[in-house]
Amino acid sequence: MLRISIQTILRGALMAGGIGLFLAASPLEVAAQDRTPMRIAVEGAFPPFNYLDANNKLQGFDIDIANALCEVGKFECQFIIEKWDDIIPDLVADKYDAIISSMSMSLERRQKVAFTEKYYNSPSVFIARKDSSISDVSPAALSDKILGVTSSTAQESYANHLYPEMKKTVFRSSPELYKGLAEGSVDIILEDKLAIYDWIANTKAGSCCEFKGPDLVDITYFGEGAGIALRLDDKERLTRLNEALKSIKADGTYDMINAKYFPFSIQ
Repeated sequence: MLRISIQTILRGALMAGGIGLFLAASPLEVAAQDRTPMRIAVEGAFPPFNYLDANNKLQGFDIDIANALCEVGKFECQFIIEKWDDIIPDLVADKYDAIISSMSMSLERRQKVAFTEKYYNSPSVFIARKDSSISDVSPAALSDKILGVTSSTAQESYANHLYPEMKKTVFRSSPELYKGLAEGSVDIILEDKLAIYDWIANTKAGSCCEFKGPDLVDITYFGEGAGIALRLDDKERLTRLNEALKSIKADGTYDMINAKYFPFSIQ
């Protein structure tokens, strides 16, 4: 308050003498003015891609990619945690500007939102406990089993259409899905392979379980990888994000982020 008062006094004194005083903005203020505001929605419950750490701070592959894109693309970014079921409707309703939350680019979603080029690709896969007798994951073989999926995901849509006879338990988030499998409330789950990789490979709870059957790659349900979702008419932002994505892949930034989370390329 003291600094502002002095500036006000000086400005008044100089203006009284016929001299205009122009207070220069700081470099940080200029940089912020040059950036385009962008509100980014993430689920915050999909490790290792996006999650809240012990300090309630957003972390993960999606968050690091988003921050890199904001820097290169000259966006002033704000993260908003959103429930997965509401994430597309609220984007369309202009509650934020982009979704950077491991969203697969399915044909159904492309009717509602626009997508950038993919920023990573991952198949889906069935997972069951190691002590399970399940080896065949065909619809006929699993007809008497209970399948777990996460609400409003490509995996749920795939299971509903290709495994219509199976009993299903729909979980609100991936951590709850994994817990259901580990505790035995479901016999098998269907999940994004990269999303569950860390849980299986690096946690005590995940050591109970293993992949079953082949990787599932179906463009109709899983799209052509994960992309950044925007409103259909947001063409300028789409172009800028695609250019920024191309830049971080070319200069090695993407590879550094990739290596932080996975011992193999996920492009």
